[in-house]
Amino acid sequence: MKSDPVDSTICRRIKRFRAPGTGPFLQYFLVIVSLLLLYSMVLWSYSSGDRRGNQHLPRPRMQHHNRTQSPSEPTPEASTVPPGLSLEEWERMLRATHWGGPERQVTSASRSTSPGHSTFTIQDLKQSYSVGEELHATIFAKDFTGQPKRYGGDFFQAKVYSDKLKASVFGEVLDHQNGTYSVRFILPWASQASVAVRLIHSSEAVKALKQHRNTDSDRFTFYGYFIGKNSSGAEVQETVECSIKWAGVVLSPMAKKNCCCEYQDAPTGLTWQCRQPKALPCDALMSHSMGVGINRLTPLEMVLMDRRHVNVWLKGDQRLITITPSNATVGARNKCSPGVPTPIPAGFYLNDVWTSFVCATRHFTVNDATQCLKDKHIYIMGDSTSRQWFDYLIQAVPTLKLLNSHAVNQVGPHLAVDVLNNIDLHWRSHGLPYRCNKAPIAAFQYMGNVIDDIAGGPHTVIVFTMWAHFITFPLSYFAHRVSLVRRAVVALLRRAPKTKVIIKTANTGYKNEFTGDWFSLQFDRILREAFRDVGVYILDVWQMTACHYNPDKLHPAPVIIKNEIDILLSFMCQKSKSK
Repeated sequence: MKSDPVDSTICRRIKRFRAPGTGPFLQYFLVIVSLLLLYSMVLWSYSSGDRRGNQHLPRPRMQHHNRTQSPSEPTPEASTVPPGLSLEEWERMLRATHWGGPERQVTSASRSTSPGHSTFTIQDLKQSYSVGEELHATIFAKDFTGQPKRYGGDFFQAKVYSDKLKASVFGEVLDHQNGTYSVRFILPWASQASVAVRLIHSSEAVKALKQHRNTDSDRFTFYGYFIGKNSSGAEVQETVECSIKWAGVVLSPMAKKNCCCEYQDAPTGLTWQCRQPKALPCDALMSHSMGVGINRLTPLEMVLMDRRHVNVWLKGDQRLITITPSNATVGARNKCSPGVPTPIPAGFYLNDVWTSFVCATRHFTVNDATQCLKDKHIYIMGDSTSRQWFDYLIQAVPTLKLLNSHAVNQVGPHLAVDVLNNIDLHWRSHGLPYRCNKAPIAAFQYMGNVIDDIAGGPHTVIVFTMWAHFITFPLSYFAHRVSLVRRAVVALLRRAPKTKVIIKTANTGYKNEFTGDWFSLQFDRILREAFRDVGVYILDVWQMTACHYNPDKLHPAPVIIKNEIDILLSFMCQKSKSK
């Protein structure tokens, strides 16, 4: 067997290390002593470097990758790999969603991060900058007593903006895990601008949200409506609690064996369950609706989630930034194609118009939009935020006519057609779980099944989103649901590779304990990670909603939707080159 070249080199070097007049035993002794001395010097060098490093900021990491546990310490979510995922994929998702914070339980709100005491400073502010240059700032987190924080995990968002120009750009926040945060901006327009930073949640609040997500998956309920006749022949209606069937999710702490009706979907294996009605059989389930939210926050956690602690702008460096024109290229010039990663920033607003850094998008007139949609079958699926796109397209293209399908507005399915231009536009929900008003249970179809029934092809566009209705459930359940949709998309692209599949990401919105932005960001990371190598388009709306001057709403303002639709249409229709 041949020796390793590296091993041979080491052996030759050891043989050269030989003192004249010494025997073999002494030679080996000297070699061992020398190696021990070298090892001691290396250890001393690392320890000295660590001490010196405390004087400077350590290497930053992206905020959604915060870590406080070593890789050898398993997290609760890592105990079981969700079906449909490999161990490697699941570990990547857990790394993408890991978030640092306090290692010990906080017992006083005064020790939580205070937006009134925390501040930020622009680093090395110059007299002027050129368009395309970077700007850097540092956030210093402090608690309500004014003491600097010594650990990370706070959820900050930052932007550079100009109210006069209705301009803004999202900033990348990097957590140093010691109470300080670096922020990086690109300066994409010429004018004066300012920096703004807000605290969405303190690290202490994030710790509480994480704990409730892992332990209180029944904090939002759903209702099932059963209708039928009892043993006496009388008409009976019963309403019971329903939910997903998944490890850690229970309908009631008093649940007993054979407590529930189970409804398993054969293609996906997903199971929806309801409590057993008292007088009716399981097949009498007719309708579904959302139930109520159950607030299980402790008194301390309720303080951490109040208005003094959540979504508050920091008082920081108010110096103006002067940006002068340059020859730098503003906006992306590359063709929009599937699989392109989303940079930070992904674009910027100027005069309320979004310019993309992802790819060469454009802005569509009514005629442009009509021509783009011509001869296309567009299937939009998901929640009410994707329903906004469906509604906007109907308004933007006057020849599109909404048919009255007599479906529940929040659930669908809905259909709009343009016979003249051969356009059919569809929308429906992604299936259960779904928070909505009372709707027929038959109206809910799992999204993977719907995609499996679509032939696909060059005239077909699939658009979907999924996050908001899942965020009260475990990460593992959402990852499994995403894997089922991915399986359907992969099969679709295999049989019809010219089909365009576009994923709308999560957007900012609520900041509460049920549907807060921290939950949304976590689930959004899983969705992106699952589809990163599949060959789909990712339409990032997170940054578009986070940096706009309009207040955060689950359903963004029309001016934001218009810019989102321009990107959607740019993905669907590449601008033809002039001859």
